[in-house]
Amino acid sequence: MRLLEWEAKDIFRSYGIPVPEGRVITDPKKAEEICSALEGDVVLKAQVDVGGRGKEGGVLFADPLSVADTAETLFHRTIKGVPVERVLIEERLEILHEYYLSITIDRSSREILLLFSSEGGVDIETLASERPDEIRRIAIPPILSEVPAFAIRELARGAPREIGSIVSRLYRLFREKDAVLAEINPLVLTPRGLCAADAKLIVDDNALQRQGISVNRSLTRREQEAERHGFSYVELEGDIGVIGNGAGLTMATLDLIAQAGGRAANFLDVGGGAERERVMHAVRLVAGMPSVRVILVNLLGGITRCDEVAHGILDANVPQKIFVRLAGTNEEEGRRILAEKGYRMFDTMEQAVYAAVGVR
Repeated sequence: MRLLEWEAKDIFRSYGIPVPEGRVITDPKKAEEICSALEGDVVLKAQVDVGGRGKEGGVLFADPLSVADTAETLFHRTIKGVPVERVLIEERLEILHEYYLSITIDRSSREILLLFSSEGGVDIETLASERPDEIRRIAIPPILSEVPAFAIRELARGAPREIGSIVSRLYRLFREKDAVLAEINPLVLTPRGLCAADAKLIVDDNALQRQGISVNRSLTRREQEAERHGFSYVELEGDIGVIGNGAGLTMATLDLIAQAGGRAANFLDVGGGAERERVMHAVRLVAGMPSVRVILVNLLGGITRCDEVAHGILDANVPQKIFVRLAGTNEEEGRRILAEKGYRMFDTMEQAVYAAVGVR
């Protein structure tokens, strides 16, 4: 889950990484009060969970006379479709130079990857694509609790020595907060020293509970609901809802849909031993997707009972047509329950898939 900038900066501050003075507001009427406390010009930053907000008008500068109107303007904007509900007001820094620093995970080598560039700012993506050699990379085995001094010297050679302590503190933060990305862009040099002008922190979704985070804001409403029920769920862009049990079977169903010329709207694996209520929630979740015109249920009953699946489908009572292939434990009873209510039953997954693709 990606934290908002003000949340990330609060954590950075607790680890001794310098950040600008500032406050978060939810009401533009508070802007003048904050600006007065900061005693000078300020920068207003929309707190939205999207990238590239600066180029979308999500970062504005103001002086004490214009800050109220500027805040009002920012609160009425949407950034890449996301409405602005919080604004971070910070002191405007006198920037002498901008650097880039980030720590992430190299999944191919299973190591922690440190990246540094003597050129930071909004055009870092352009720099990475056009002049990749300008970004230095150091891989650190995750068993190391600290970055070796020689690695810091190699990473930040030619930069102010103070960057070394920031690298060390960011690395400790990265490990202790179960992060998959900790980024400072830009890390700026000011007359007062170095400062993290921006902060990005993404926490591993699997570690949210350990970090005291109860809600994964990165998920959509349906993804959050799927997580509550323990479903493996991914939203796609088609119009055929898919429910299976077991990742392999569900993925094979998606492949068959594509082969038959259809497009799946989702991947939903209810898991093994799915009972009546669990199946009902799965069907209703998929039926709630606006794009879904037909639902395909493809389940194999091992520890899952087909009669429980059938009752769950009936309990869901959704408007879309549902095409069902059931096989395994209590198969005959499950098929009978659904057939009596007019549901179309199929002997093979291929038959079910081609029927579902044909009804669009």
